[in-house]
Amino acid sequence: MADGSGPSVAARDDLAGVVDLFGWLTRTELSRALSELAFKQRAEVDEDAIDAAIDLAVAEYALVPAPDEALSRAESEPISDGGTALAVGPAAFPTLPEGAEDLPHILDVPDRGVDREALADAVLDRLREEAIEAIGEGDADRLETLADVTYDVEAWAPVDVDPVRTRILAEVDEGA
Repeated sequence: MADGSGPSVAARDDLAGVVDLFGWLTRTELSRALSELAFKQRAEVDEDAIDAAIDLAVAEYALVPAPDEALSRAESEPISDGGTALAVGPAAFPTLPEGAEDLPHILDVPDRGVDREALADAVLDRLREEAIEAIGEGDADRLETLADVTYDVEAWAPVDVDPVRTRILAEVDEGA
């Protein structure tokens, strides 16, 4: 985002920083926030690049889909756009991009929070499912990524990822 050469609003830690500013955001709200930041920085808004950046941050566990039971919000606030709620994930080191401190004044988002325990359980379930899928597909690159994520999850939340990591590493070693 800093170099002005297009919508580098996409750095995954910057995305996590924006989400962290609010507790959680829907994908649509995050996209709008990134568009606002680009506008503030007089950069061109590239919606496809924003979507790709969000997809990558989710794939890399910098942002994670948050189940409804992990979200706190005003009782009257449904997830307005019907989109996926995203929270900061275990692979993120949230940083605020330039101008992000103004986003709470620009976006009309009420106070929100995340139940880390419920979020951690959902992340562990997702990690298991993706590991099974990657094993089934023989996707060595994805297994390597998921193996790295297991260490991030372990440091991020009090969940037991050892069985998942052991299975992933066995597959990685077998394929090597």
